[in-house]
Amino acid sequence: MTPDCILLVQGLSKHFGGVKAVTGIDLEVHTGETLAIIGPNGAGKTTFYNLLSGRLVPSSGSIQFKDHDITGLPPHVISRLGISRSFQLNNIFTEMTVRENVEVAVTAQRRESWRWANRAAANKAVQQDADALLAELSLAHLSDRVAGTISYGDKRLVEIAMVLATRPELVLLDEPTAGMTPDETGRIIELVRTLARTGHYTFLVTEHDMRVVFDLADRILVMHHGSRLILDAPEVVRADPEVRRAYLGDEAADMMEPA
Repeated sequence: MTPDCILLVQGLSKHFGGVKAVTGIDLEVHTGETLAIIGPNGAGKTTFYNLLSGRLVPSSGSIQFKDHDITGLPPHVISRLGISRSFQLNNIFTEMTVRENVEVAVTAQRRESWRWANRAAANKAVQQDADALLAELSLAHLSDRVAGTISYGDKRLVEIAMVLATRPELVLLDEPTAGMTPDETGRIIELVRTLARTGHYTFLVTEHDMRVVFDLADRILVMHHGSRLILDAPEVVRADPEVRRAYLGDEAADMMEPA
């Protein structure tokens, strides 16, 4: 494991009976980088994320996060070590206010009582942390709105705020722009760029929108049939004929062309 490595994956596999969802993945993620994971539907991206975040136990292989072997650990333990994940679908409490959603995550990070509402109401530090995150993500004006009434794009931002409230070092973003308008997509791109520039976060991003991928990624891992096809800089992946023809198709290949 090199000094700048935050995540080391070796020989990672997950089989469901005779179905090989992930097979022999090797990956070294560098501290502070944004690494995109792409591939067609069924390539194994979601299974790979589930293995990293503890939602699935590997069939074989290992996962090391900094100095910790996290192979097979449950999600709450992995989260407390510094890895947090967003999901393809919004994972927020729609009946609560935006601030209350973030306070839930802050309280969980502090390992306080599950009776978060009573705690948060009396805990100024929790309120301050939540307000600081909402301000950082330009959501302060929505603090008192019920989360179920805000726009889809803002809901995605609230979920990211909840992810960041756990104070992760490694953030797994699963299709962060899915279903978004072009303007909303632009907000997510700019947010991830801004957060990456702070040096506080390392990002893994799965994404179908190739323009988002090439706007954000320092490196790209292409998966196919559960295996690693290529891991390289965006310009190398962009030019790879096998990736373009066999795994992205003509339309996606056109999207990979520089604007």
